[in-house]
Amino acid sequence: MGLERHGAIYFVPLTCICAGGSYGAGDGPNGVPKLMDLLDEPVPGVGTYEDFNTIDWVREKSKDRDRHREIATKSKESVLALMKSISDAFSGWLLMLLVGLMSGALAGGIDISAHWMTDLKEGVCLNGFWFNHEHCCWNSNETTFQERDKCPNWKSWAELIVGTNDGPFAYIMNYLMYVCWALLFSFLAVSLVRAFAPYACGSGIPEIKTILSGFIIRGYLGKWTLVIKTITLVLAVSSGLSLGKEGPLVHVACCCANILCHLFTKYRRNEAKRREVLSAAAAVGVSVAFGAPIGGVLFSLEEVSYYFPLKTLWRSFFAALVAAFTLRSINPFGNSRLVLFYVEFHSPWHLLELIPFVLLGIFGGIWGAFFIRANIAWCRRRKTTRLGHYPVLEVLVVTAVTALLAFPNSYTRMSTSELISELFNDCGLLDSSQLCNYANVSVTKSSSNALPDRPAGQDVYTAMWQLSLALVFKMLITVVTFGMKVPSGLFIPSMAVGAIAGRLLGVGMEQLAYYHHDWVIFRGWCSPGADCITPGLYAMVGAAACLGGVTRMTVSLVVIMFELTGGLEYIVPLMAATMTSKWVADALGREGIYEAHIRLNGYPFLEPKEEFSHKTLAMDVMRPRRSDPPLSVITQDGMSVEDVESLIAETSYSGFPVVVSHESQRLVGFVQRRDLVISIENARQRQEGVVSASRIFFTEYTPPQPPNSPPPLKLRGIMDLSPFTVTDHTAMDIVVDIFRKLGLRQCLVTHNGRLLGIITKKDILKHMAQMANRDPDSILFN
Repeated sequence: MGLERHGAIYFVPLTCICAGGSYGAGDGPNGVPKLMDLLDEPVPGVGTYEDFNTIDWVREKSKDRDRHREIATKSKESVLALMKSISDAFSGWLLMLLVGLMSGALAGGIDISAHWMTDLKEGVCLNGFWFNHEHCCWNSNETTFQERDKCPNWKSWAELIVGTNDGPFAYIMNYLMYVCWALLFSFLAVSLVRAFAPYACGSGIPEIKTILSGFIIRGYLGKWTLVIKTITLVLAVSSGLSLGKEGPLVHVACCCANILCHLFTKYRRNEAKRREVLSAAAAVGVSVAFGAPIGGVLFSLEEVSYYFPLKTLWRSFFAALVAAFTLRSINPFGNSRLVLFYVEFHSPWHLLELIPFVLLGIFGGIWGAFFIRANIAWCRRRKTTRLGHYPVLEVLVVTAVTALLAFPNSYTRMSTSELISELFNDCGLLDSSQLCNYANVSVTKSSSNALPDRPAGQDVYTAMWQLSLALVFKMLITVVTFGMKVPSGLFIPSMAVGAIAGRLLGVGMEQLAYYHHDWVIFRGWCSPGADCITPGLYAMVGAAACLGGVTRMTVSLVVIMFELTGGLEYIVPLMAATMTSKWVADALGREGIYEAHIRLNGYPFLEPKEEFSHKTLAMDVMRPRRSDPPLSVITQDGMSVEDVESLIAETSYSGFPVVVSHESQRLVGFVQRRDLVISIENARQRQEGVVSASRIFFTEYTPPQPPNSPPPLKLRGIMDLSPFTVTDHTAMDIVVDIFRKLGLRQCLVTHNGRLLGIITKKDILKHMAQMANRDPDSILFN
């Protein structure tokens, strides 16, 4: 059996599990019985993992290198083998193409459906009920969508039921229908999730991060989850709840990738290779959510992925490109653009405006820290009290409160994406919204189409009060909405909070510049009649600041905002606000929202950004402790099938060290619990004579057996001959780095070659929690 070198460590390929040696019946010494020979091929199931367990990254990469060597060797033997080699190399790109096409098509369908169902709460189109408000008015030959209130083919529910849209009774009727539709949509969403796919709830990004780090959650990326998440995402967004579809779209894209992986053998059978595809799928999810393919790749690299080789970067870029092209072909936004919140203005910003931009960054950091603490406290209460037993009731109550409070305010009644789009835009000559109701001042049209700063009219002040109320409403209702048993993203609600705050500050700065242009801070760059302040820019910067404060994204966030708006000139303000937001939020709490939810759920995730600086040693963390029973081990040649099965039944460990003997405790290797169970069961099914008294050997050669003894099992092939070991005096910061960079499940602790104990990923996470004065028992999985 060949050994593969990996650094200074050797690995044995899992090519077979044999139960025999070099002695045959009548041929070996003393005529020993023929040893069992299981075979020429691996035992099915060996090398796989149980649910809620962590994969062995080193083992998976070793298997993939063995496969590549075998393909390369065979490709020189025949033309057919060469074609198979080329097909294998091309399969990764083909898979990325399919993931991009499928994700883009689903995202386009979700966008169109959500837009239509959101408008359905307010009325219906007479030309065709399948038209949303905007398309209905376009079909009525209206010149601009601003004239939609005059659209004859769009009827509110009051017009259809009572024949008029005026008066208090009509208002009450529209109010009632809005609330009823919202309750219906949310009830269908939570019912479908609860009945068919519990994993379809929430954002999905915390679990995706955990899965990409090597954790197994079976069913989380399955077919039913994909179907239910796609349907319920439309329903949840349409209900008017304070949530977005961006995080769930990452989950949808990863579901597509996981399902398509089963079409390709090398991805179906290798968990590490599959996670490379899932990393690319995360980039695809952001690409189709925002129309930001480059930002999606950076998001996957910065925020989600645990292992991101250069090859994955290229394939992520290709998949994001395909997905963005597919989404653009469907044109769900109806504006022939890929970006969601395209801005028409390109007015320059001034250096002194960095002061309010930094203030928005401070607000975003404070808001992010507050939101994380409040949301985690609410979610913990949901998990530990009776509130968690009534998910349907919770969703309906939150929906009812949201709809009842949102309808009276036009800025909370409209969809959150529409609100952000309106806040990002600057006021033009033809704009007639409340935000653009400035006093009439004679202006001359410039080549840049920029209007000078003007005094605000009464409607602008009314809009400011409404936006202030909307800000408080969004901040509070998002805390209890995120984490409910419906698909719920956080990007759009966080951006809405920041956009409202930014627009309020922008209008305030604009009025200060108009009335006090002779102040020192304005005198150098703001003359009377000039376009000094752009409120829409402040909304953009505020949106980036709040999203950065909640997620702690930096580079990817700035690129996403640039792609989202097309505002290349505003990179520096976005960078300044984003960095300020991250610094302030980190000062108030180190974790982003996704890391906080990972910790709340007890997932075994070693955060690469978290530093471990405590002076502890491996002997302080390893098990068994001094007061614990001795470590459960398997000897290399002294145990029977009955002994091993008893050990498995009496313990719950995921694996066992293999030693020379109980007395010497000299380490030989490590064997996984699942591989032992499968191998013994397979031996009993395929070979008669294997009984409880059969001896199990992990040695290279099997010694002669007494006459009439049952056939032994040689299981050396399932043993890791080179488990990672550290000495008992190794500093824990080094051990933590080893676990992070190699993706280990466990590490054995020795002293002068003698086995002392074991450190698992769960042990490290518990120790880190204890050192940070957190509850170590919150870590539930290994």
